[in-house]
Amino acid sequence: MIGVFDSGVGGLSVLKALREELPHEDFIYIADSGHAPYGERDEAHAIARSRAVAAHLVSRNVKALVIACNTATAAAIHSLRADYPLLPIIGVEPALKPAVALSKTGHIAVLATRSTLGSGRFQALLDSQAGLARFTLQACDGLADAIERSAENRDTTEIIASCARYTRAAGIFGTQTGQIDTLVLGCTHYPFARPYLEELLGPHVQIVDNGQAVARQTRRLCAPMLNSPSFPAPSSGQVDLFTTGQPQTLQAAAGRWLGLVGLVKPL
Repeated sequence: MIGVFDSGVGGLSVLKALREELPHEDFIYIADSGHAPYGERDEAHAIARSRAVAAHLVSRNVKALVIACNTATAAAIHSLRADYPLLPIIGVEPALKPAVALSKTGHIAVLATRSTLGSGRFQALLDSQAGLARFTLQACDGLADAIERSAENRDTTEIIASCARYTRAAGIFGTQTGQIDTLVLGCTHYPFARPYLEELLGPHVQIVDNGQAVARQTRRLCAPMLNSPSFPAPSSGQVDLFTTGQPQTLQAAAGRWLGLVGLVKPL
């Protein structure tokens, strides 16, 4: 299997892209909802939880590990790569470079958790694009939690209100000089708010996430193992779902957004 984890259900957006790119691969997904949110806690918490979840996945003999969480990637990917030097480990990061290529006005907004925006890894990514565009960074406290809750209760009121509040705080969106014409979703939860963002911002603002890029990178790194005798041949794309939180939350999200109806197991 390929192991995937997030602090909650947001990583399902990455799992969706992975299954589209690798439809015959088996996956095991862990939502660490019992210890969420990572994005509003300190870095030590994200590192400790990432190591604990990774250890469980490695014990299941995964052939690759996808960190489907921007906060966990920023805080812990270096530690995990040091812990498991032979295991392909793929992280996620806000898609700044693709956004620069798309933007016509040269003004890009980034919505992300406070922890991601404050991380050294994100700052290095931002520095790598210095001079290529103007970036407005907007921390979105509570948005990931609102998306988690909506997966089960289907109440989108708080998501819509948060999207309106944070896009308004970021600035003026549009295609005129100086306006923001490209929006980067810097948290794996946020693609599930995309329909509301599109309605708020209109058709001329481009919205960018990183799911497909992560899926392509996973395929590239797993290519040497796809026919390896060390791993079984791929099956029909089985997905095992685990959570440290309430199973019904992950089950509702997986059913609603990915059409997965298998039993979620507690961890």
